[in-house]
Amino acid sequence: MKNIKLLWTIIILLLAFSGFLVNKFISGNVTPSEDGRTNVVLTKDERNLVLSEMRAFLVSVQGVSQAITENDMVKVAQLAHKAGMAAEENTPGSLLQKLPLGMKKLGFGTRNKFDEISTTAKTTKTTKDTTVLRKQLDTLMLNCIACHAIYRLPEPK
Repeated sequence: MKNIKLLWTIIILLLAFSGFLVNKFISGNVTPSEDGRTNVVLTKDERNLVLSEMRAFLVSVQGVSQAITENDMVKVAQLAHKAGMAAEENTPGSLLQKLPLGMKKLGFGTRNKFDEISTTAKTTKTTKDTTVLRKQLDTLMLNCIACHAIYRLPEPK
């Protein structure tokens, strides 16, 4: 009888701890912001990494846009692939734990959209197809706008 009580106690503690971890994964390390957005609280190094990834997104968007204009589909595919999910392998798991689920969805969604652009560019043959690429790039930019409208990365104290 004691073993069963101990077993149930362990099960309850493990479930509670698992629930805590799931909640932390979903909510991230956030606080309310004075401007109505959500502060994502990161260390200085984590914040710098996220900001550098955002700058890389912006550089990639500009490069892809220019390559579409120049009708250089090989360059479009290369640049988009580089900013896609292939770049995610360098993101530390500890950082992902601090990001709220909505921000993770937008970030992964943006990377997936870069991969879609890369795939489209590999099969593009006509000017009509470049219109498809432009629309894909426009849709990708909506993720960037949404993320910046919802979240902010305050300077660590």
